[in-house]
Amino acid sequence: MIGPRRVLFVTHNAPRFAGDAAGSFVLRLATALQAQGTRVHIVAPGAAGLPPETTLEGVAIDRVRYASDARMTLAYTGTMAETVRGSWGGKAALLQLLANMRRHVQRCLRVARQAGDPFDIVHAHWWFPAGLALWKALGPHDPPLMVTMHGSDVRLASLKPAVHPVMRAVLGQAVVCTAVSSWLASEARAIAPSANITVAPMPVDTRRFALADAAPERRGVLFVGRLNAQKGLRDLLEALALPVLAGTSLHVLGDGPDRAALAARAVSLGVADRVVWGGTVSQDMLASYYATAQAVAVPSRGEGLGLVAVEAQLCGTPVIAYADGGLVDAVRPEHGGTLIPVGNVAELANGLARVIGSHATQRQLGQLARADMLARFSPEAVASTYQALYRQARGGAHASALATPSSAAGTRGPSA
Repeated sequence: MIGPRRVLFVTHNAPRFAGDAAGSFVLRLATALQAQGTRVHIVAPGAAGLPPETTLEGVAIDRVRYASDARMTLAYTGTMAETVRGSWGGKAALLQLLANMRRHVQRCLRVARQAGDPFDIVHAHWWFPAGLALWKALGPHDPPLMVTMHGSDVRLASLKPAVHPVMRAVLGQAVVCTAVSSWLASEARAIAPSANITVAPMPVDTRRFALADAAPERRGVLFVGRLNAQKGLRDLLEALALPVLAGTSLHVLGDGPDRAALAARAVSLGVADRVVWGGTVSQDMLASYYATAQAVAVPSRGEGLGLVAVEAQLCGTPVIAYADGGLVDAVRPEHGGTLIPVGNVAELANGLARVIGSHATQRQLGQLARADMLARFSPEAVASTYQALYRQARGGAHASALATPSSAAGTRGPSA
């Protein structure tokens, strides 16, 4: 069976402008699919200042309004859950988002069918909110539904047992379900045992995240991520205070609700003079930071994808990470990565010290890790995986038929 001609992506997160990091992997998958002959159309939420229709990198994107400009703040900032929990206005905005996204998708499918150019697949990214918006929205004449889980959606359900029946219902309507890492697939199966879930990653920008043209001078440790408890920067600050890392500098890129508390903790630990708070930077700048770090620390818990780890290793920079979540797939000791038991601050410090203490070690580990990332996370390889899944969905079979024991464990083909 040939691949699909048209796929409709439904997501709450897609880049708002060229170079935007928000949902960049969704757009990257779309462009890789289009390079293989499958046209992609994206439906995403609106936001203040965004036009209702635009095109990025050759991919058409519809932005669905769901509130006034002042209240269209649920998407793109990573704070949807907090906003919805924090006010009745946030809850009302979420309900309107779900309703408007649902209507817009139904209209897209109807218009395409009437024009003689129908969509072959509807691909919802994140079971919540995109998958939920499509619950019972597709009729017998509509294309089959695929749902991909990225991490935050499964973590949300894990923390709220009352949501489990909803997640099971959403996944149950999909012909194909995927998760971006083997850990995430396991977490989803614990909630929805009857769901047929296979591991399929999102692609990484192998052009932007690459080796520098000239060997850079590498200095210090780099942390990239949202400044909250899940990302584990507090543990890294504790490690920085240990004697084995005396004199080591740390560059922190990112922002979040714990920024002030973490800065205060750095002061109390006596390491504030060795920590640089760089805030959020562009993707192009981020690549240069990766390339000039001796090591990247990723002490996250419950990471669905481990995107920072993948990007850093593509730049030839060794990664020291907690052996948890999707990081177990992304950071492989046999391919240059270093995994540390979760919460073991002393081992985190020792692992960093072993890497940054030797330029030869940094080069060797970085080369191994980069080769592994290219083999598993290139846009071409990931798009080919999704083309096979789309063909499976159009054939009416479950995606589990594509998964072998090795792929379910995250060791066959790309994984995250």
